[in-house]
Amino acid sequence: MSLEWKDEFTDQLCDSIVAITDREEAYRFLEDVATFSEIRAFAQRLQVASLLLKGMSYPQIVQATGASTATISRVKKFVEYGSDGYRDVLAKLSGGQKEEDKKKKK
Repeated sequence: MSLEWKDEFTDQLCDSIVAITDREEAYRFLEDVATFSEIRAFAQRLQVASLLLKGMSYPQIVQATGASTATISRVKKFVEYGSDGYRDVLAKLSGGQKEEDKKKKK
């Protein structure tokens, strides 16, 4: 991806995301910084990436997420040829999700 979009403002955004320490803080930040539709679109793309990495077909992903085939194609492009952002985050979540669930049970 082109580096043209990286500047002091996007640096601040990325630093803000990295500074978030828990899910509730993340919800509060997202609620303030993005619209409901934008948040849902990000969440859907992440789920599509997860299902693509699990080998699911387009029809299965459409059924599971409601995403359009255009969205699935766009996400697939980045899963296959992007900067590995989806892979990195999903790999971290596969271990971290369990930790979050443990906290809820306490």
